[in-house]
Amino acid sequence: MERVLTLLSFGPEGWGDDIAAGVVVTVSLALATLPLGLVIGFLIALGKRSSDRYLRLAANIYTTLFRGLPELLTLFLVFYGVQIGLQRLLHLFDPTANIEVNAFVAGMVALGAVFSSYASEVFLAAFRAIPQGQYEGSIAVGLSSLQTMRLIILPQLVRLALPGLSNLWLILLKDTALVSVIGLADILRQSGIAARVTKEAFLFFGIACLIYLVLAMLSSIVLNAIERWTERSGVSR
Repeated sequence: MERVLTLLSFGPEGWGDDIAAGVVVTVSLALATLPLGLVIGFLIALGKRSSDRYLRLAANIYTTLFRGLPELLTLFLVFYGVQIGLQRLLHLFDPTANIEVNAFVAGMVALGAVFSSYASEVFLAAFRAIPQGQYEGSIAVGLSSLQTMRLIILPQLVRLALPGLSNLWLILLKDTALVSVIGLADILRQSGIAARVTKEAFLFFGIACLIYLVLAMLSSIVLNAIERWTERSGVSR
């Protein structure tokens, strides 16, 4: 037991500070990806509802692509593919130029693309659940399209989409573990390094499991509180 406490302690003899740093990276990546995925997902949902068939086609291709590809493959395509593409583009102007894609940014973009493709379907289902009479009534009272969206549709959309988006957030939180394969020092990578160095794989991967479970439980508490707040604030009306 003393050895376990020493390994998990903070300081030069323990791995607690490294794992804590990994928790910060994991949570930061998830929080940075969330708004990106929500904004893109909302825009993709609007594209799917557009009267322009080319815009609908582009939105459908986007969601089919990123929902069909494995998340790990999407991450590799962004991290390695974008890096190679940018280097070749720069070499047209400067053959000696070199560029390196930041692992955090690559993870945020890749996970954001996957998250947004699923979020767009959640938003689309929420749009379809809002009666058409809401749009017709707003036109009848003289509201513009922007005012209708901001004052009438969006408040209802939040309430209707929240359960689905909550599930996507929990999936996103777990998917952040994938970034360990491109060198980002998240929970899984730090735990893996500690396990290899100390030969205590069960201990450190078990700690990683507990951390992800705690993060998921805390997220559920916060999301349930948000859902109760939307109901009390009368968003459904």
